[in-house]
Amino acid sequence: MERTFREQLFLLVLCLSVLKGDARYVEVSPCLFSYSYSLFIFMGCLDMIAVEGQFTFTAERPQLNCAAFFMAEPNEVISVEYDHVDIDCSGGDFITVFDGWVMKGEKFPSSLDHALPLFERYVDYCDSGSRKTLRSSQNVAMLFFRIHNTGSSFTVTIRKHINPFPCNVISHSPEGSYTMVIPLQQKNCSFSIIYPVEIKISEFSLGRYKNNQRTSPGCADAGDFVELLGGNTIDSSKLLPITDLCMSFTGPTQMKIGCENIVVRMVSSGRFINRVSFSYRLLNSQELQILKLNSIDDFCSTK
Repeated sequence: MERTFREQLFLLVLCLSVLKGDARYVEVSPCLFSYSYSLFIFMGCLDMIAVEGQFTFTAERPQLNCAAFFMAEPNEVISVEYDHVDIDCSGGDFITVFDGWVMKGEKFPSSLDHALPLFERYVDYCDSGSRKTLRSSQNVAMLFFRIHNTGSSFTVTIRKHINPFPCNVISHSPEGSYTMVIPLQQKNCSFSIIYPVEIKISEFSLGRYKNNQRTSPGCADAGDFVELLGGNTIDSSKLLPITDLCMSFTGPTQMKIGCENIVVRMVSSGRFINRVSFSYRLLNSQELQILKLNSIDDFCSTK
């Protein structure tokens, strides 16, 4: 039976939880990875990596569909540097870095929320010439690779870098708080929570000029708004709208959302400094059951 979106994410989060634990050396079969706190780290065919270091993959047999998911903190981006590559490009081998995550053909960030066109987000080692280092635009990145010959290998170094104005983020925790700011830039930013949560918006400011003169342009006219989206895909363009927020306010507003993926998405025209602050916590099983009983929506439950 094909794994559901939630089961796939559970495996990734399980890997991440282990990586952020206190064990010195861990092996977990669903993730097919091993790591230590040394500078030399072995990579598996399917991996979830949340630490910096030098990673080496060596094929013990042909590996035709492999991937490594990289994740950093919300205010960080990730760089991938090729240290050593011994693969047969002419024989069909490849190593490709993707700026974001891909699961079952669906992408985060979506094409609507990323500054680069989709084809520029894929960088293949065999086609990139002398380009040895690539940097993500957000706190997640991905490495695809296919190796046919036993003994072929590659080594990459993963580093994290502070991002002063993070835009698109996947949360690695079911609980937390976050402030999204878009300062006079025309772009869309998404914060993805891959758990059913209660979300509480504590501050919301749209339409503020640089000199702090408040305006109320309205969402449709100025193109500045925040929306809550929900569904069972990581691609925000395929999620369904739960609610839109258009007018600035202070003071909490909250909602329980029983979706497998919940996204806070801000659309900015570039004319204003826009800001939204929110916190979130994981719903327990009783809360989820109540939402399902009371909801008439078929994509997820809200209250």
